[in-house]
Amino acid sequence: MSTTGVSPSAARTPLPTIFAFGSVGLPLAGILLMYGVYLPRYYAGLGIPLVLIGVSIFAVRAIDVFFDPLIALVMDRTKTPIGRYRPWLLVGAPLVILGVYRVLTPPSPVGVPYLVLWLVVTYAGLSMLNLGLAAWGAVLAKDYNERSRLFGWTQALAVTGGIALLLLPAFTHKKISPGLASSMPVITLILIIALPLTVAICTIFSPERLAAVTQRPHFRLRDYWGAISNRSMLRVTLADLMLTLGPGTTAPLYVFFFHDAKGFTVPDVSLLLIFYIGAGIIGAPFWARVARRLGKHRTVQIACVCYAVAQTVLMVLPRVWPGYSLVQALPTVIGMFAVGFVASAFLLLIRAMVADISDEVKLEQGQDLTSLLFSLVTTTTKIGGTVIVLAVFPVLQMVGYNGKEGAINTAHAIFGLEMCYLFAPIILVFGGGAALIGYKLDSKRHGEIRAALEERAEALSVASSEEVLVGPVT
Repeated sequence: MSTTGVSPSAARTPLPTIFAFGSVGLPLAGILLMYGVYLPRYYAGLGIPLVLIGVSIFAVRAIDVFFDPLIALVMDRTKTPIGRYRPWLLVGAPLVILGVYRVLTPPSPVGVPYLVLWLVVTYAGLSMLNLGLAAWGAVLAKDYNERSRLFGWTQALAVTGGIALLLLPAFTHKKISPGLASSMPVITLILIIALPLTVAICTIFSPERLAAVTQRPHFRLRDYWGAISNRSMLRVTLADLMLTLGPGTTAPLYVFFFHDAKGFTVPDVSLLLIFYIGAGIIGAPFWARVARRLGKHRTVQIACVCYAVAQTVLMVLPRVWPGYSLVQALPTVIGMFAVGFVASAFLLLIRAMVADISDEVKLEQGQDLTSLLFSLVTTTTKIGGTVIVLAVFPVLQMVGYNGKEGAINTAHAIFGLEMCYLFAPIILVFGGGAALIGYKLDSKRHGEIRAALEERAEALSVASSEEVLVGPVT
């Protein structure tokens, strides 16, 4: 079956296929939520100082940044009877399950070496899953606008996974909450059951189209350098780093900030995060539609300006006091929704842009280096997370902030926490938008690239032998 010469409308990916493909995002979002937001506070409660937790996460991230490029080198050369990306999901899932179990249900007492070891195991598995899904998505949707739609829907599905976890306090009368140490065993059980189920759904019901080849492709180092040094890719990689650092700065501080600086209870902090994450269900498809009219890079720049406005408004909202009512909390709820709505544009559009660049590189070099290109932006995400924890937690230590559950902090320590949470995100997000000034790969240029690729494919082989379809026919 060949998609050569297929019109964009005919190449539209059915929603059931998108839902099957994106189902893995449900548990992955929950895992990333637990690791990114709640893990520092949880391990601080186990007796490890925040600065050592920060150093541990930095050490793991420093190792982790090498995973994706190495995996990508092998992934781009993978050819099996069940596809290129499907095997990587099947290998990565068990590693993630083991790592999550060990990290979220540690024995007592626990030390830094234990935390580092099982974080490494988890992130190795996550690298395989995230990179495989991202590169697979670029193959599943080939049209410029269709990729915005695909990544928009899959991101909305991932958001649903995070919301489901955050709704546990509401469904359990606050007995189970992601922010409470006593809830970790139940949450862990939910995650390690959901992940294999969704991986099975994805790998069974998602098609994978691969160009038929007669021999293993030969890649040279200059091929990789040509892909990495592509002008469009350099801009997108820098933008992705800045857009990761911006909103990402708030993640490890979130519970501390809204509990100690804004006055919310820990269960309500989790419920409040629902509105930030849940905004992505509406925001992701919205920004995908905007990108169809204005182009992806212009839409990202507009979202950067909107983010600065929304974040500023959220930060000036007053603190709630003990016994606060829903009316008093409502302005913060609206502010969190606004920030989350805008931030939902960044990940989906950057990933869709990388998919477009993979076509440009394929045309220029005659090599399919999709996995390698996606590894660059997944690596920048990890670098951003590394820089964040290395910079933020030592500062909190310096101002005397104590993140242990039930600790009483001074006004000076709370002020230091607020300063860490306020300024960096806006500055960094503006940097991400600026990196895309002069970006040239719009829908018109991508259409020309796809036409050239299809012409070359038709000239090289007969359509019936050009493509192999692995999985359900869509």
